[in-house]
Amino acid sequence: MSVEANKELVRRFFETIEEENYDALRDFCHEDYVFYPQINTPFPGVRGLIESEKKNFDAFPGFKMPIVEMVAEGNLVAANFIFEGKHTGIPFAGVSATGKEARFSLMILLSISESKIIEQRSFVDIHDIMRQIKV
Repeated sequence: MSVEANKELVRRFFETIEEENYDALRDFCHEDYVFYPQINTPFPGVRGLIESEKKNFDAFPGFKMPIVEMVAEGNLVAANFIFEGKHTGIPFAGVSATGKEARFSLMILLSISESKIIEQRSFVDIHDIMRQIKV
């Protein structure tokens, strides 16, 4: 795939997450897909991604994740997001819904293989999120 095709794949993948269409994520992910929300904490498969992240998204119903910038080279795509949401859903990291707005940056590095995402690494400052939602 071309660099532009890789970027479009990533763009569509995150649009699907923002739409909370978790069943459709399989269309974007390689059969050997692995998600790393921390450096060496693997969550294999699309089920692993959903297990790791859906609870976070459910804490901020109607969240938005606009891509601010995207850079790609070869089979790698880096995407910088601004996550925006109101903490009105389920508890986040043990904190019951506060109704407070949260806005934070999120950096994700993705590897593409055979026209599918095979690896995703997420980098976020959890302390920034907690500072914003705590009462």
